[in-house]
Amino acid sequence: MFETRFDCVKYIREMSIDLVDLKLVDLMGRWRHLSVPARKISEIVIEEGFGFDASNYGFLSVEKSDMILKPDLETAFEEEWDGVRVLSLICNAHTTEKGEPRFLQDPRYIAQKAEEYLEETGVADEIKILPEFEFYVFNEVNFNSEPFASYFNIKSTAMGWDAGFESSGYGNRPNMGYHATPPGDTLFTFRNSLVRKLEESGVPVKYHHHEVGAPGQVEVEVEFDNLTRMADHTLLLKYLAHNIAFKSGKTATFMPKPIENEPGSGMHVHFKLYKKGRNIFADPDGYSGLSETALHFIGGILTHSKGLLAFTNPSTNSYKRLVPGYEAPVSIAYATANRSAAIRIPGYARLEDDKRFEYRTPDASCNPYLAFTALLLAGIDGVKKKINPQKAGFGPYDVNFFELSCEERKKIKQLPHSLADALKELEEDHEYLVESGVFPRELIKHWINLKREREIIPVQKKPHPYEFVLYYDV
Repeated sequence: MFETRFDCVKYIREMSIDLVDLKLVDLMGRWRHLSVPARKISEIVIEEGFGFDASNYGFLSVEKSDMILKPDLETAFEEEWDGVRVLSLICNAHTTEKGEPRFLQDPRYIAQKAEEYLEETGVADEIKILPEFEFYVFNEVNFNSEPFASYFNIKSTAMGWDAGFESSGYGNRPNMGYHATPPGDTLFTFRNSLVRKLEESGVPVKYHHHEVGAPGQVEVEVEFDNLTRMADHTLLLKYLAHNIAFKSGKTATFMPKPIENEPGSGMHVHFKLYKKGRNIFADPDGYSGLSETALHFIGGILTHSKGLLAFTNPSTNSYKRLVPGYEAPVSIAYATANRSAAIRIPGYARLEDDKRFEYRTPDASCNPYLAFTALLLAGIDGVKKKINPQKAGFGPYDVNFFELSCEERKKIKQLPHSLADALKELEEDHEYLVESGVFPRELIKHWINLKREREIIPVQKKPHPYEFVLYYDV
């Protein structure tokens, strides 16, 4: 939005901005923010940045936690909170060392370094990605987890679950919400508000619709953009979805699998590489119109897919979505128009500039800067090593994996069944992430330890309500 500090300060004064909000992603992929009265903002203040405690962001220990927030002026967008005009800026993290260099473990810096590395390799000079954002919007949710009580309770007028809601008679049938129309599509107005705000904030939207999940699953698809900006857009979309839902008396969740027996919410990621303005993934003579470079890129992602899940599917709940029987893939394979494969090549993408593939495994519980970067580096590794996905045994498989016999399915490599398994795979396979200097080795080790200590072990220690059903009377 702004090219210089002068432009930013001038806009604040002329547009009567009340508050400047500084947003920075933490290690787990959530925005934090610091709000500053607009009268305090000057060119010098923007240049100097704002001090903060990085230990609370999951990066550093308390004895060496002082860091500096510095806004990226190009990321500015406006908000309004109860009549207060707010200018929001996404920030980068800097250390307090001489010269205030960028913090190596800042996820946004890692994403920016990945884009620079892509150019250095000569493979391409630009990556463009497009995530499909699936999530649920409910009327109400209650949950608790204590030593003597554990439960969750979801209320959704879309299916008339709760006796306190009067049914309109137009509820969606289980697993049949795809492209539902109003009045069955009770979230049309919500999505319109979200899309309007995204467009106003500089995020162009391709389309939106009700998804398969009957009790309020929706999808919003934005236009292609480069890696760092798309990670920015991912956090902005989640932020807006949460707040618009909250202000309308609803609640939005990007949790991968909030409801049993309804589809989980994924974040399918589409990829294209460009060199001198040309989509180098296109080749009319290649498999499904893809070039050798595209197939090698696919080969890299599939080769490293087990460890990649530690970044693309980093929650214990992620693996309740990655189960057979739904469109979420469990097989490490590629094919054309096959939604049961980890990588699908869209059959309807026929024009040269539109040739691409999608990786269907990720979900939005990830830190998008780390997830998108890891996928790019895996793809580059495939191109550098010329990994042919067909020779590597990844397909193409133009069959429904869920309809194969157990014996046939055993021949196809499978994704990890748990976060613990994915972290173990990442421990054993991460050299392609660090050899480029993009991912700090310390961050990978820190990520693995945090996930084990703060998520896996606590979940393992807690009795599950269904265990009472199974075992209480033993």
